[in-house]
Amino acid sequence: MKARVEIMLKTGVLDPQGEAVRHALGALGFDGVDGVRQGKVIELDVADGTTEATIAEMCEKLLANTVIESYRIELA
Repeated sequence: MKARVEIMLKTGVLDPQGEAVRHALGALGFDGVDGVRQGKVIELDVADGTTEATIAEMCEKLLANTVIESYRIELA
């Protein structure tokens, strides 16, 4: 079974990588980009029957820094 975890900085947390991308897009002539938020995607191959709660526990303990990041889980 596959699980996909999308991790993003919480709203209001400074995103220097996103700001660098926004600036670079402007320098390349892509006008109209007012903001960029950069995150990460983690794909897990887990045993059949692994619950979303188990994956959430993985996020809480290791995969995400829940002080400044939020996460979203998709099971496939």
